[in-house]
Amino acid sequence: MRETEKIWMNGELVDWADARIHVGSHGLHYGTGVFEGIRCYETERGPAVFRLTDHLQRLQNSARLLYMEIPYSLDELRAASLELIGVNGLPECYLRPIAFYGYGELGVSTAGNPVDTVIMSWPWGAYLGDEGLRDGIRVKVSSWKRVGPNTIPHAAKATGIYLNSMLAVSEANRAGYDEAILLTEDGYVADGSGEHVFVVKNEVVVTPPLSTSILPGITRETVIEIARSLGYEVREENLIRTDLYLADELFMTGTAAEVTPIRTVDDQQVGPPGPVTKRIQETYLDVVRGRGDDRWSPWLEFAEIRPREPAGA
Repeated sequence: MRETEKIWMNGELVDWADARIHVGSHGLHYGTGVFEGIRCYETERGPAVFRLTDHLQRLQNSARLLYMEIPYSLDELRAASLELIGVNGLPECYLRPIAFYGYGELGVSTAGNPVDTVIMSWPWGAYLGDEGLRDGIRVKVSSWKRVGPNTIPHAAKATGIYLNSMLAVSEANRAGYDEAILLTEDGYVADGSGEHVFVVKNEVVVTPPLSTSILPGITRETVIEIARSLGYEVREENLIRTDLYLADELFMTGTAAEVTPIRTVDDQQVGPPGPVTKRIQETYLDVVRGRGDDRWSPWLEFAEIRPREPAGA
């Protein structure tokens, strides 16, 4: 991670090195936090944050599912995000808003703990690598199952839930793969460790439904809209493991992963990236960089880079 100048923390801009929490913070011990991953892209009109308001609304929704009240409104968090981009002077960056129960009491109950709210920004390239974005990645079906919807609220992007994802991707990486795909307890395809899964068969695009205990993905929703605008039929329906092996094309989506092709699953060859995946990927990258049709422009929220004061001023 490349350090930047400032972090927004509990209503103030602080130096990167000074953004600290106490080791007794509740969120550190019990994973009681919610977060978002948001990308800001360099465009001809300046830095554009893709679907910032939608991401911050999901942050608020996630907090509600954890009985957490973030002490800042959506509008305040939006203004803070744009201010942080301007102060750090990054025309392209990744944003990480996070809210978590802080230092107070250390019982399992969150009673007596404040909610700390932080926004970070830093440069982050292709999550699964430039080569993976171009040529596709190697994926392994994990032995770890996706947690059930009545075990933890999967609709919340909560910090503790990602232990499930960490175990899956660590297993895959240790076996030499780039990423993991998790199944439900019933054997249906759920998602990746931090991405949603799409199958292309006979030019029909299929992705698992939210009932498979997956996060309501903003990039997933974006790609569904883009694919339909390109004339493809898109279905949300249950998939099984062999659907992955027998697909014409496979790809993953996510804010960090963007649209990343999959070339093998469990060493079953699927790629190289096919025409449907490439067309959706190219359109997505045009949309987020402001090169798409005007219909997508409401998804871009612009920040203004602040000129740096001369040294000694």
